[in-house]
Amino acid sequence: MDLRIFTEPQQGASYDDLLRVAKATEAAGYDAFFRSDHYLKMGSADGLPGPTDAWITLAGLARETSRVRLGTLVTAATFRHPGPLAISVAQVDRMSGGRVEFGFGAGWYDAEHEAYGLTLPPLKERFDRYAEQLEIITGLWKTPLGSTYSFDGAHYKLSESPALPKPAQSPAPPVIIGGGGKKRTPALAARFADEFNLPFTDLETAAAQFARVEAAAAEIGRDPKEILRSVALVVGVGRSDAEVAQRASVLGREVDELRANGLAGSPAEVVDRIGQWREKTGITRVYLQLLDLSDLDQLDLIAAEVAPQLD
Repeated sequence: MDLRIFTEPQQGASYDDLLRVAKATEAAGYDAFFRSDHYLKMGSADGLPGPTDAWITLAGLARETSRVRLGTLVTAATFRHPGPLAISVAQVDRMSGGRVEFGFGAGWYDAEHEAYGLTLPPLKERFDRYAEQLEIITGLWKTPLGSTYSFDGAHYKLSESPALPKPAQSPAPPVIIGGGGKKRTPALAARFADEFNLPFTDLETAAAQFARVEAAAAEIGRDPKEILRSVALVVGVGRSDAEVAQRASVLGREVDELRANGLAGSPAEVVDRIGQWREKTGITRVYLQLLDLSDLDQLDLIAAEVAPQLD
């Protein structure tokens, strides 16, 4: 079971804050450090000092870490043109020595689009564009060196692109797709995903969606086992009830609610909960949403008392 640290810096974090957490993530032995791709805070957080760009952040971390995988849950297709995005991700992959993973979604948060002058198309068009972007980005990465790539879609057109630079990973960085859509999302995952991720859902909903992805893969003749299964869940782990309550309070959550909807409680409780997830959904990876980026003690606690029991 891979454990990865997942952060939400739009809620209020500088690059230095993220660097500190990323280095602690690496030192504690976690598999990866991931971040969201958002330009506006959510809820009651102040969001200060303001947003940090996901791929600029990951470029910096690529040079200041040496082992952990680096990626996004998830890059928004509405933020960037697919051609330049393919270049950015490939460059960061090379800067990191081949440690990038590309989480990619259609985009959804209307307020941040309005705040920064970004277009959020209607849902059908958004998914049409997203599907074309997936084809373009992976197509550019996988075009043989010395060949060119062209694409003629309804929304994007590329003509004889040199398809450079190539990522360090061959043929491409792993692609992570997620979400609860019942038709187009599983179909796109079957075509493009190396990993399918479900964020902040319950066991039954997750199991049903993983089954849809499996069926979609089988329908196109792909082995469903090629698509790794993962979930993202908020964490609130403590050595005592008081410590769990304190961590829940910092997040503005009730302990019982956090236990029901995340990974909260003692290390033993969390090990048991992850075991339930593994048994009922077949997941082999968990993204631990660490919302309090100053709480490196919790990060170390999970690494010391949860991770070793999951082998």
